[in-house]
Amino acid sequence: MAPLFLFSFLALLISPAVSLTCNSQNFTKNRLYSKCLDLPTLSSYLHFTYNSSNSTLSVAFVAKPSQSDGWISWAINPTGTGMLGSQALVAYKKSGGAMVKTYNISSYGPILEGNLSFEVWDNTAESGSDGTLTIFAKIKVPADLAAKGAINQVWQVGPGLGTNGGLVPHATAPANLAAKGTLDLKSGQSASVGGDSRTKKKNIHGILNVVSWGILFPVGVIIARYLRTFESADPAWFYLHVFCQLSAYVIGVAGWGTGMKLGAESKGVQYRGHRNIGIALFSLATVQIFALLLRPNKDHKYRFYWNIYHHGLGYSIIILGIINVFKGFNILLPGEHWKTAYIILIAVLGGIAVLLEALTWIVVLKRKSSKSTKPYDGYNNGQGRA
Repeated sequence: MAPLFLFSFLALLISPAVSLTCNSQNFTKNRLYSKCLDLPTLSSYLHFTYNSSNSTLSVAFVAKPSQSDGWISWAINPTGTGMLGSQALVAYKKSGGAMVKTYNISSYGPILEGNLSFEVWDNTAESGSDGTLTIFAKIKVPADLAAKGAINQVWQVGPGLGTNGGLVPHATAPANLAAKGTLDLKSGQSASVGGDSRTKKKNIHGILNVVSWGILFPVGVIIARYLRTFESADPAWFYLHVFCQLSAYVIGVAGWGTGMKLGAESKGVQYRGHRNIGIALFSLATVQIFALLLRPNKDHKYRFYWNIYHHGLGYSIIILGIINVFKGFNILLPGEHWKTAYIILIAVLGGIAVLLEALTWIVVLKRKSSKSTKPYDGYNNGQGRA
């Protein structure tokens, strides 16, 4: 019953989430847009229509503030690719709804309300029941940008407003720093700016750890616990289990190594909980691998204690691995659909485990029943043959 307890624990740990994509979003007042994008960071979405005949861009930007009373922002940067120079539309909640203001971000100092360098009108904001805010606006794209057919966009979410009306600075997590890109007004395609190699390294780190600790290790445990119940699967289940766990370990070590390197390169930025769990996972998994070398025969007097050690470490690795995957999601803040996809995958694995647990008990009980009702033959009933 250990897997049932494991997945019940994880079900309590992981809160359900509903995946959103821009195609599933609708707006009030019959607002319609010709194109939409699931932006790559901060669970943000951009809908827009561009009229090239008069260089008018109609936009709807959807995101959730980093705190309930926080703000969201979408901006065009006519002169650069980052925050400085951005002409921003910022929305936040107010009593009875939401409002939008404009900010000309010319410095990293106090960011105060101001007029934009281009014309903007019909700028309004709405708050959703799911905690999101939406910015609506129409923008007169500057002539030089209209001629290029592309703009530099910057989006962001933040915690709130200061006492002077300025914006409280946003976080400096990788997802926040990567919230920028070029937007092709004609094709609707968006591309990241500058090929942020560090962001790519973090994404690789995340993918390696999700595949190893978050997927392969649980699959390997499911194989070992349930396939060996069926006699026809012996010894194939053992080799599948070993292959799965060794693959998970190799990939996990690669993910752990990239994480340690990223940590060494990020002076002053630490995610202690995520880092400590990662180190614990590496250590436990390394000890677990030695279980293959220390594995006694089935009839050995120490096999019972080996089973406790092996199974205990295995379930600990699964729990810690999945917890750390979600901690990683909270650090990288990828699109919500990635987190939701992983939740669905874990739920499917949990469902498979529950189904196989039931089948396993049925098989085991039938075997016991057949043994207890099997009639004695001439040898077993003690009469023997002369």
